[in-house]
Amino acid sequence: MRKPALVRPARAALVTAVAALALGAAVGGAAYAEDTEPAMLEFNPPTVSPGTVVTVNTTACGPGTKGTGDASSLGLGDFVMEPSTHKEVLVGQFTVPSGTAQGDYGITVNCADGIGAATGDVWVTGGAGPSTGPSHTTHPTAPTGHVRTGVGGGTSAPGTSQIAAGVALLAAAAVGGTWLLRRRASGTRGG
Repeated sequence: MRKPALVRPARAALVTAVAALALGAAVGGAAYAEDTEPAMLEFNPPTVSPGTVVTVNTTACGPGTKGTGDASSLGLGDFVMEPSTHKEVLVGQFTVPSGTAQGDYGITVNCADGIGAATGDVWVTGGAGPSTGPSHTTHPTAPTGHVRTGVGGGTSAPGTSQIAAGVALLAAAAVGGTWLLRRRASGTRGG
């Protein structure tokens, strides 16, 4: 009498689960690419007054590249972002014009590769001379986008819809695998 082959249904379930995981990774990767936002800039000092030289840095562009900063919100033009002594950090400077009104001013850096970008707000206080410290708290967002390590990955956490899609894919794979196992098991008993 021939024994039922249980290895084949288990293999089918494994193949189904692996295919579902691969599909989930592809869907999740596409969703991450669509949800990318510019990284944040770091300003030193973070709070300034008219006439202050502001140093801007970011890791959004990766190592060995350059970028262009845009301080047009302050009535200035572009400024150069160049590699610093720290790995993967670009740095640039601009001077806040005299007569600048108090408030937040948006600064943007675009990477030379045309893909990466970073944004941030510098807080300008009233009065003349450099600021002695931060008097305004900015609310930075978490950096997002891909980490340039050569092996893929990202810095953003999945959203609720991405988690739900992944759970649905895994549940479908489990149901499909169970169905295949039961079908195979019932088919081998009858024949």
